[in-house]
Parts: sequence; C-alpha cells; structure tokens
Amino acid sequence: MDIALVHGSYHGAWCWDLLRPELERLGHRVVTMDLPISDPALGAADYAQRIDDALDPGSEPILVGHSMAGLVIPLVAARRPIRRLVFLAAFLASPGKSASDQRATEAIDGRVSPKTAEWTDLGDDVWMVGPNTATELFFHDAPAAVSRWATQRIRPQAYRIMNETSPLTSWPDVESRSIVCRDDRAINPEWVRAAARERLGVEAIEIGGGHSPFLTRPTELAHVLDSLA
Repeated sequence: MDIALVHGSYHGAWCWDLLRPELERLGHRVVTMDLPISDPALGAADYAQRIDDALDPGSEPILVGHSMAGLVIPLVAARRPIRRLVFLAAFLASPGKSASDQRATEAIDGRVSPKTAEWTDLGDDVWMVGPNTATELFFHDAPAAVSRWATQRIRPQAYRIMNETSPLTSWPDVESRSIVCRDDRAINPEWVRAAARERLGVEAIEIGGGHSPFLTRPTELAHVLDSLA
C-alpha cells in the first residue's frame, strides 16, 4: 500500500525519518515531500499541488496529514483518487472559514501553555519558533537527542495557510479517520475527539504521547497506520 505522509507547520519531510522504515518493514511504500511552508505567497491550494506532484499518478494512497496538513489533505482528495484520509493530531478544514476563524471560536489550541515564547517575526507574516518553545509544544516527550535533532531542522512557517479562507468548498467523499495524541500540547485532544465525531462521523483512534508520535513512538504509529491500510 502507498502511504503518503504530509508534515505540519515548521516541519519538513525529515520528520518522518523514524516512521518511514517502520512502515516499510510492514510492506508499505512511503511517499514524503517538503511543503513550501516558508513562502508567504503560497497557501493551502499550493501545498495541495506539491503533494499531488509527489504522488504516483496511478496510485491511490492513504494520505496522512499531521497538524496543519489537515487543512490541506482534503484538497488533494478533491482532485485525485485517495483511498483514505488520516488526520494525525490535525486541524480539520471548514469550508468558508480560515483556521484562524476556527481557532477563535473552537477550543483547538493545546491546553498546556508553553513556559517560553520563542517566536520571531521574519516579516510578511512568516514566523520562526525557537528550540525551547518547539520542544515544549511539539517534542516534550521525545528523548533529548531526538528533540535536539528535530529542533535543528525546524523551518519558518508562513501564516497565510492559517489566515486564508479555506479553498475547500465541500468535504470530499473519501473515508476519513482521526488519530488523537492523549498528551498533545499543540492541539487540544478533546477538540480532536469531538471534531472526529461531529465532522468525520468516527471515533478518534487514541495513542499516548504528545504532538509528534512519528518521533516518539514510531513503531506504535506504524502499526496503527498499517491497521488502517
């Protein structure tokens, strides 16, 4: 089975390096790509095009979107065959709204506030997060060496993806599942559970740990994805 892994804000294809071999051992072909997250002129439709370009035209993959990528993967399913959408600790796009609109009215953000605030405005609404805040939000349960490795690879994130009205006009007719991380500090686990029921009509699959299970529990996550394949 082809499984395409789509990273979230501040990340890149590197974040799947521990998960990829676990999925390959289970017999899957893994596709990853770098989204153009640092370009202030690009938004969800452009990200979706980058994903589409990375996929084999003849394949019908499972598409896994982490965090911010939940805003993007339904757009890919609207333009080409996708077997299943998997939202991993992810936003769910709402037609006619921006992610910022949703965050203002829904309890999406994590319930544990970071003790640090290492945010740098690079201009044009492009932001960089520092290693301590990134660790608190994304990698708090990772081994120290893994957290250091990850924070060295963090990339700036343009916030057009969060502020633009979603280009999604209707939800694609594709089976969708959601995975909630019980100790997530970036996205509220209770919101993930409720959104899975209300918008996808499914119960979220529960795993332990924080926002980045591909780094902290790749074997467990691989088996969950394998079960969905």
